[in-house]
Amino acid sequence: MELPLAFIGWFFTLLSAGALLLAAALIVILWNAGDLQRRYLGYSIWNDLVLAAIWVLGLAGGIGVLRLEPWGRYLTELFCWALIVLALLSAATRLYALKQPDTDAPVNWLGAIAGITLVLIPVLAICAATIVTLRSPEAMKAFS
Repeated sequence: MELPLAFIGWFFTLLSAGALLLAAALIVILWNAGDLQRRYLGYSIWNDLVLAAIWVLGLAGGIGVLRLEPWGRYLTELFCWALIVLALLSAATRLYALKQPDTDAPVNWLGAIAGITLVLIPVLAICAATIVTLRSPEAMKAFS
């Protein structure tokens, strides 16, 4: 299934811009919340910077696809691969955390798997369709 290049460009540009704005808002909220939250920000600064860099990659790639720049194709594909890896790692981490015997509460495996499926399957589908589209001969012709 191939997607229109305009859809890919706008989708990843708006998604990345929204994620960066949300992250900035959350950082401001945590910074103003108190000392404990500020310490948490200090502990997670490297994670936050790497995630911001990945979202900037998606933003730049989306803009590049909209402008039909050759580098936009590569950045968007790289962003999709990073998103696939991060989504799979996040899902695996959440399932592994449920398996931990720390709590006495019953584990809701059905809810956890359903929640992961509702997020993971669409992310994998849109990223796979984007990669296939960007590697197609028509897309390569459009970017040259």
